[in-house]
Amino acid sequence: MTTSWLGDPVDARPLFGSELQALLDTLRGLWPADWSRTALPRWTVHDLAAHVLGDYCGRLGRTPGGYERVFKPGETLEAFIHRTNQEWVDLRADDSPASLIDALDTAGSRLADRFATADLEAPALGVSWAGVDPAPGWLDIAREFTEYWTHRQQIRHAVGRDTDPEPHALSTVLDTFMRALPHTLRHTAAPVGAQIEVIAEGPAGGRWTATATADRWSLAVPPSGRPTASVVLDTETAWRLCTRGIDPGTALGRARVQGERRLAEAACRIVSIVH
Repeated sequence: MTTSWLGDPVDARPLFGSELQALLDTLRGLWPADWSRTALPRWTVHDLAAHVLGDYCGRLGRTPGGYERVFKPGETLEAFIHRTNQEWVDLRADDSPASLIDALDTAGSRLADRFATADLEAPALGVSWAGVDPAPGWLDIAREFTEYWTHRQQIRHAVGRDTDPEPHALSTVLDTFMRALPHTLRHTAAPVGAQIEVIAEGPAGGRWTATATADRWSLAVPPSGRPTASVVLDTETAWRLCTRGIDPGTALGRARVQGERRLAEAACRIVSIVH
């Protein structure tokens, strides 16, 4: 199955080691009270760190304590993910911060080594928010990187810090998140050749153009002339929109929009996480 409509591959493989180190540095710098701060509506910083550890272990195929993630009859993917994530976090509720950090260091290092030599083109886990299953290896790996990066920002925000401004990681995250555009637009009618341009402004920014083809919206068609619609966002708004840290209406209120507003509004419904 061709997935050329997803655009050029993103290679996030070299970034896992530095992302792990940034997470460990953040966690080691926390005060004891910081671990109880709210990072997500139902999770503390401790919960979120435990969740990241669960992701590491899941990708390594190791689940300490014999815990197994098994679908219940009739359970949707979203329900399965949310349920098993919570079950894992509950299992690690009594872990000390020091033990969590040590476990993250060990598992994260092994995972970074594994990803370093992974095949970017091999069929891999599906990426539901991009509408592709199986996904090419590069998208599965890049998706995994975006999750770790996003959770680290949520921990930073919980303890009063801004988003990490390091541009290479954020640029990779945004480039990956925007692969959700064709799937986001799948029910948006437009004549063949119509183009929606999304621009993220800033040192880590970029430009992505989704083109209506006979079969689907595609990121593989080069821009041609003035786009039918254009949405310009700052990078902070862009990544928060993709992870539903802000809603589409808020993002549109911050955006500079040109062309057909209907298409711009459709593009701002993008979601690049299991939601």
